[in-house]
Amino acid sequence: MFKPMNTTVQVEVKRTNNETTANLVRRFTKRVQQSGILKRARSLRYASRSQSPLAKKKIALKKLEFRKNLEHKRKLGLEQPAKTGFQGRGR
Repeated sequence: MFKPMNTTVQVEVKRTNNETTANLVRRFTKRVQQSGILKRARSLRYASRSQSPLAKKKIALKKLEFRKNLEHKRKLGLEQPAKTGFQGRGR
């Protein structure tokens, strides 16, 4: 599965004697990319929770009620039956 968001992965780079700051930043960026921190954060950015069983049940019951009412209206002639089959492009 996946790790919870509260887990931390630390990336650390230490500057050598004659290393420029640009090279230090380049090495740090490379380490961050290799660790997969950004990839994981971006994948979870728009992730949504799964629905609870109770919410799924409520949606299913609402659909059943709607279909029941629709069928009742069709039997009374208040609603036209849905067209079935291939409709084409209408040209």
